[in-house]
Amino acid sequence: MAVIGTGEAHGACSLLHAAGTGYGASIALDLPIIVKALDKPSKRHLKDSNDVLKSVVEVWVSSGLTLPDGLEPSDIHWAVASKIPQNRGLKSSAALSIAGLKALCEATNTELSDFEMVNLSSQAQVNAGVSITGSIDDSWACLTKGWTLINANAEDIESGVVMSGPGPNPDDWVVIIAARDERKTRPELESFVPLFQEFEKALMALQQGEVLNCLTINGRAVCSVTNDIQGRKIANDAFINGARASGVSGSGPAVVIIIPSLLSSSANRIRSTLERLMPSNQIIETKFLSFDTDELEIE
Repeated sequence: MAVIGTGEAHGACSLLHAAGTGYGASIALDLPIIVKALDKPSKRHLKDSNDVLKSVVEVWVSSGLTLPDGLEPSDIHWAVASKIPQNRGLKSSAALSIAGLKALCEATNTELSDFEMVNLSSQAQVNAGVSITGSIDDSWACLTKGWTLINANAEDIESGVVMSGPGPNPDDWVVIIAARDERKTRPELESFVPLFQEFEKALMALQQGEVLNCLTINGRAVCSVTNDIQGRKIANDAFINGARASGVSGSGPAVVIIIPSLLSSSANRIRSTLERLMPSNQIIETKFLSFDTDELEIE
Protein backbone atom coordinates (compact mmCIF):
# COMPACT_ATOMS: atom_id res chain seq x y z
CA MET A 1 0.00 0.00 0.00
CA ALA A 2 1.39 3.41 -0.98
CA VAL A 3 0.21 6.95 -0.28
CA ILE A 4 -0.21 8.59 -3.67
CA GLY A 5 -1.49 11.95 -2.45
CA THR A 6 -2.28 13.89 0.74
CA GLY A 7 -4.68 16.76 1.32
CA GLU A 8 -5.56 18.92 4.32
CA ALA A 9 -8.58 21.05 5.20
CA HIS A 10 -10.47 22.17 8.31
CA GLY A 11 -13.99 22.35 9.68
CA ALA A 12 -16.22 25.39 10.01
CA CYS A 13 -19.48 26.62 11.48
CA SER A 14 -22.38 28.47 9.91
CA LEU A 15 -22.83 32.20 10.01
CA LEU A 16 -25.79 32.15 7.63
CA HIS A 17 -27.72 29.10 6.38
CA ALA A 18 -28.03 29.35 2.60
CA ALA A 19 -31.52 27.82 2.66
CA GLY A 20 -32.88 30.87 4.45
CA THR A 21 -32.42 33.57 1.81
CA GLY A 22 -30.25 32.01 -0.89
CA TYR A 23 -27.19 33.67 0.64
CA GLY A 24 -24.89 31.59 2.81
CA ALA A 25 -21.72 32.02 4.86
CA SER A 26 -19.57 29.80 7.07
CA ILE A 27 -16.45 30.63 9.05
CA ALA A 28 -13.30 28.52 9.38
CA LEU A 29 -12.55 26.73 12.65
CA ASP A 30 -9.41 24.99 13.91
CA LEU A 31 -10.82 21.50 13.39
CA PRO A 32 -8.24 19.88 11.11
CA ILE A 33 -8.62 16.96 8.73
CA ILE A 34 -6.00 15.06 6.69
CA VAL A 35 -7.01 12.77 3.83
CA LYS A 36 -4.61 10.38 2.10
CA ALA A 37 -5.26 8.79 -1.27
CA LEU A 38 -3.96 5.20 -1.43
CA ASP A 39 -3.43 2.64 -4.15
CA LYS A 40 -4.68 -0.18 -1.90
CA PRO A 41 -7.26 -0.34 0.94
CA SER A 42 -6.18 0.77 4.41
CA LYS A 43 -6.56 -1.60 7.34
CA ARG A 44 -8.17 1.20 9.35
CA HIS A 45 -11.91 1.83 9.18
CA LEU A 46 -12.73 4.67 6.82
CA LYS A 47 -14.84 7.43 8.42
CA ASP A 48 -16.97 8.32 5.41
CA SER A 49 -20.47 7.02 6.08
CA ASN A 50 -21.96 9.09 3.23
CA ASP A 51 -19.44 8.00 0.55
CA VAL A 52 -18.35 11.59 -0.03
CA LEU A 53 -14.89 10.49 -1.20
CA LYS A 54 -16.44 8.14 -3.75
CA SER A 55 -18.35 11.13 -5.08
CA VAL A 56 -15.13 13.16 -5.13
CA VAL A 57 -13.53 10.63 -7.46
CA GLU A 58 -16.65 10.53 -9.64
CA VAL A 59 -16.82 14.33 -10.10
CA TRP A 60 -13.07 14.43 -10.67
CA VAL A 61 -13.35 11.96 -13.56
CA SER A 62 -16.56 13.44 -14.96
CA SER A 63 -14.86 16.85 -15.09
CA GLY A 64 -12.24 15.42 -17.43
CA LEU A 65 -9.44 15.27 -14.87
CA THR A 66 -7.10 12.30 -15.01
CA LEU A 67 -6.31 9.78 -12.30
CA PRO A 68 -2.78 8.54 -11.53
CA ASP A 69 -1.36 6.40 -14.33
CA GLY A 70 -2.84 2.92 -14.48
CA LEU A 71 -5.50 3.48 -11.82
CA GLU A 72 -9.26 3.27 -12.28
CA PRO A 73 -11.73 5.02 -9.94
CA SER A 74 -12.24 1.77 -8.03
CA ASP A 75 -8.47 1.59 -7.44
CA ILE A 76 -8.45 4.80 -5.37
CA HIS A 77 -8.68 4.13 -1.63
CA TRP A 78 -8.58 6.48 1.32
CA ALA A 79 -7.36 7.05 4.87
CA VAL A 80 -8.78 9.87 6.97
CA ALA A 81 -7.62 11.53 10.21
CA SER A 82 -10.16 14.11 11.34
CA LYS A 83 -11.03 16.25 14.34
CA ILE A 84 -14.44 17.11 12.85
CA PRO A 85 -17.40 15.11 14.18
CA GLN A 86 -19.59 13.89 11.33
CA ASN A 87 -23.22 14.89 10.77
CA ARG A 88 -23.19 17.69 13.35
CA GLY A 89 -23.33 20.82 11.17
CA LEU A 90 -19.57 21.44 11.43
CA LYS A 91 -18.93 20.96 7.70
CA SER A 92 -17.28 17.55 7.88
CA SER A 93 -18.46 16.64 4.37
CA ALA A 94 -17.18 19.88 2.83
CA ALA A 95 -13.84 19.47 4.60
CA LEU A 96 -13.61 15.83 3.55
CA SER A 97 -14.29 16.67 -0.08
CA ILE A 98 -11.81 19.56 -0.12
CA ALA A 99 -9.06 17.46 1.47
CA GLY A 100 -9.85 14.58 -0.91
CA LEU A 101 -9.59 16.87 -3.92
CA LYS A 102 -6.26 18.21 -2.65
CA ALA A 103 -5.01 14.63 -2.31
CA LEU A 104 -5.98 13.89 -5.93
CA CYS A 105 -4.28 17.11 -7.03
CA GLU A 106 -1.06 15.99 -5.37
CA ALA A 107 -1.38 12.48 -6.76
CA THR A 108 -1.72 13.77 -10.32
CA ASN A 109 0.34 17.00 -10.20
CA THR A 110 -2.85 18.91 -10.98
CA GLU A 111 -3.28 22.58 -10.10
CA LEU A 112 -6.83 23.82 -9.51
CA SER A 113 -7.94 27.33 -8.60
CA ASP A 114 -9.93 27.92 -5.43
CA PHE A 115 -13.03 28.42 -7.57
CA GLU A 116 -12.52 25.06 -9.28
CA MET A 117 -11.95 23.34 -5.94
CA VAL A 118 -15.14 24.78 -4.46
CA ASN A 119 -17.12 23.86 -7.57
CA LEU A 120 -15.99 20.21 -7.49
CA SER A 121 -16.50 20.01 -3.71
CA SER A 122 -20.04 21.31 -4.02
CA GLN A 123 -20.87 18.84 -6.81
CA ALA A 124 -19.48 15.94 -4.77
CA GLN A 125 -21.59 16.85 -1.74
CA VAL A 126 -24.78 17.20 -3.77
CA ASN A 127 -24.13 13.87 -5.48
CA ALA A 128 -23.50 12.22 -2.10
CA GLY A 129 -26.82 13.56 -0.81
CA VAL A 130 -25.31 15.43 2.13
CA SER A 131 -26.32 18.97 1.12
CA ILE A 132 -29.61 20.64 0.33
CA THR A 133 -28.03 23.90 -0.89
CA GLY A 134 -24.75 22.81 -2.51
CA SER A 135 -22.73 23.87 0.54
CA ILE A 136 -20.70 26.33 -1.51
CA ASP A 137 -20.12 28.57 1.51
CA ASP A 138 -19.04 25.53 3.54
CA SER A 139 -16.52 24.53 0.90
CA TRP A 140 -15.06 28.05 0.89
CA ALA A 141 -14.74 28.01 4.68
CA CYS A 142 -13.07 24.58 4.69
CA LEU A 143 -10.65 25.55 1.92
CA THR A 144 -9.72 29.05 3.12
CA LYS A 145 -9.59 30.96 6.38
CA GLY A 146 -12.06 33.57 7.59
CA TRP A 147 -15.49 33.63 5.96
CA THR A 148 -17.03 34.06 2.52
CA LEU A 149 -20.60 35.20 1.81
CA ILE A 150 -21.98 33.56 -1.33
CA ASN A 151 -25.09 33.75 -3.47
CA ALA A 152 -26.13 30.11 -3.84
CA ASN A 153 -28.27 30.98 -6.89
CA ALA A 154 -25.50 32.64 -8.90
CA GLU A 155 -24.69 31.30 -12.35
CA ASP A 156 -21.24 30.11 -11.34
CA ILE A 157 -18.94 29.84 -8.32
CA GLU A 158 -16.88 32.93 -9.16
CA SER A 159 -19.79 35.32 -9.64
CA GLY A 160 -21.44 33.89 -6.53
CA VAL A 161 -18.87 35.37 -4.14
CA VAL A 162 -20.48 38.47 -2.59
CA MET A 163 -17.98 39.45 0.09
CA SER A 164 -15.48 37.93 2.51
CA GLY A 165 -13.71 38.74 5.74
CA PRO A 166 -10.82 37.55 7.91
CA GLY A 167 -13.04 36.60 10.84
CA PRO A 168 -12.59 37.48 14.52
CA ASN A 169 -9.09 37.40 15.98
CA PRO A 170 -8.53 33.83 17.28
CA ASP A 171 -6.65 35.16 20.30
CA ASP A 172 -9.67 37.16 21.45
CA TRP A 173 -12.25 34.38 21.50
CA VAL A 174 -12.82 30.85 22.76
CA VAL A 175 -15.13 28.67 20.68
CA ILE A 176 -16.96 25.93 22.58
CA ILE A 177 -19.07 23.49 20.58
CA ALA A 178 -21.86 21.35 21.98
CA ALA A 179 -21.74 18.54 19.39
CA ARG A 180 -24.98 16.85 20.40
CA ASP A 181 -26.25 13.55 19.00
CA GLU A 182 -26.93 13.81 15.27
CA ARG A 183 -30.42 14.58 14.03
CA LYS A 184 -32.60 11.70 12.87
CA THR A 185 -34.00 13.81 10.00
CA ARG A 186 -32.80 16.86 8.09
CA PRO A 187 -35.06 19.85 7.38
CA GLU A 188 -36.43 20.36 3.89
CA LEU A 189 -35.84 23.56 1.93
CA GLU A 190 -39.52 24.46 2.23
CA SER A 191 -39.21 24.58 6.03
CA PHE A 192 -36.99 27.66 5.80
CA VAL A 193 -39.46 29.83 3.87
CA PRO A 194 -41.54 31.04 6.86
CA LEU A 195 -38.35 32.28 8.57
CA PHE A 196 -37.12 34.31 5.59
CA GLN A 197 -37.23 37.63 7.46
CA GLU A 198 -35.17 36.28 10.35
CA PHE A 199 -32.49 34.94 8.03
CA GLU A 200 -32.56 38.28 6.21
CA LYS A 201 -31.76 40.00 9.53
CA ALA A 202 -28.74 37.72 9.89
CA LEU A 203 -27.67 38.57 6.34
CA MET A 204 -27.91 42.30 7.06
CA ALA A 205 -25.86 41.87 10.22
CA LEU A 206 -23.08 40.13 8.28
CA GLN A 207 -23.11 42.78 5.56
CA GLN A 208 -22.61 45.37 8.30
CA GLY A 209 -19.63 43.47 9.70
CA GLU A 210 -21.46 42.06 12.73
CA VAL A 211 -20.14 38.52 12.37
CA LEU A 212 -21.01 37.24 15.85
CA ASN A 213 -24.47 38.83 15.79
CA CYS A 214 -25.09 37.12 12.45
CA LEU A 215 -24.17 33.75 13.95
CA THR A 216 -26.62 34.25 16.81
CA ILE A 217 -29.57 35.45 14.71
CA ASN A 218 -29.06 32.65 12.19
CA GLY A 219 -28.83 30.05 14.95
CA ARG A 220 -32.13 31.16 16.48
CA ALA A 221 -33.83 30.97 13.09
CA VAL A 222 -32.48 27.46 12.48
CA CYS A 223 -33.84 26.39 15.88
CA SER A 224 -37.26 27.62 14.80
CA VAL A 225 -37.02 25.77 11.48
CA THR A 226 -36.05 22.51 13.20
CA ASN A 227 -38.17 23.02 16.33
CA ASP A 228 -34.96 22.55 18.32
CA ILE A 229 -36.03 23.54 21.81
CA GLN A 230 -32.93 22.16 23.50
CA GLY A 231 -30.62 23.91 21.05
CA ARG A 232 -32.30 27.24 21.73
CA LYS A 233 -32.04 26.65 25.49
CA ILE A 234 -28.32 25.78 25.29
CA ALA A 235 -27.69 28.98 23.33
CA ASN A 236 -29.73 31.11 25.74
CA ASP A 237 -28.05 29.60 28.81
CA ALA A 238 -24.66 30.35 27.26
CA PHE A 239 -25.55 34.04 27.09
CA ILE A 240 -26.57 34.01 30.74
CA ASN A 241 -23.15 32.55 31.57
CA GLY A 242 -21.18 35.17 29.67
CA ALA A 243 -21.12 34.17 25.97
CA ARG A 244 -21.13 36.94 23.35
CA ALA A 245 -22.64 34.79 20.60
CA SER A 246 -24.25 31.39 20.33
CA GLY A 247 -26.26 29.46 17.79
CA VAL A 248 -26.90 26.19 16.00
CA SER A 249 -24.52 25.55 13.10
CA GLY A 250 -25.80 24.38 9.75
CA SER A 251 -29.00 22.44 10.22
CA GLY A 252 -27.58 21.26 13.54
CA PRO A 253 -27.35 19.72 15.97
CA ALA A 254 -24.06 21.37 17.06
CA VAL A 255 -24.42 24.57 19.06
CA VAL A 256 -21.47 26.95 18.69
CA ILE A 257 -20.74 29.22 21.65
CA ILE A 258 -18.37 32.20 21.45
CA ILE A 259 -16.79 33.55 24.65
CA PRO A 260 -14.21 36.34 25.12
CA SER A 261 -10.88 34.66 25.89
CA LEU A 262 -10.38 36.93 28.90
CA LEU A 263 -13.51 35.52 30.57
CA SER A 264 -12.11 32.11 31.58
CA SER A 265 -14.65 31.84 34.39
CA SER A 266 -17.49 32.15 31.87
CA ALA A 267 -15.97 29.44 29.69
CA ASN A 268 -15.69 27.18 32.74
CA ARG A 269 -19.33 27.76 33.69
CA ILE A 270 -20.50 27.01 30.18
CA ARG A 271 -18.46 23.81 30.01
CA SER A 272 -19.86 22.71 33.40
CA THR A 273 -23.41 23.36 32.21
CA LEU A 274 -22.85 21.34 29.04
CA GLU A 275 -21.30 18.45 30.95
CA ARG A 276 -24.62 17.96 32.70
CA LEU A 277 -26.34 17.57 29.33
CA MET A 278 -23.98 15.44 27.25
CA PRO A 279 -20.85 13.27 27.36
CA SER A 280 -17.60 15.21 27.72
CA ASN A 281 -16.37 13.92 24.34
CA GLN A 282 -19.20 15.86 22.67
CA ILE A 283 -17.89 19.15 24.09
CA ILE A 284 -15.21 20.61 21.82
CA GLU A 285 -13.07 23.65 22.48
CA THR A 286 -11.39 25.30 19.50
CA LYS A 287 -10.77 28.70 17.89
CA PHE A 288 -11.42 30.65 14.71
CA LEU A 289 -9.01 30.47 11.81
CA SER A 290 -8.33 33.98 10.53
CA PHE A 291 -6.20 34.97 7.56
CA ASP A 292 -3.26 35.40 9.92
CA THR A 293 -3.56 32.08 11.76
CA ASP A 294 -0.58 29.73 11.50
CA GLU A 295 -0.95 26.57 9.47
CA LEU A 296 -2.77 23.63 11.04
CA GLU A 297 -1.17 20.50 12.37
CA ILE A 298 -2.64 17.20 13.52
CA GLU A 299 -0.59 15.44 16.16
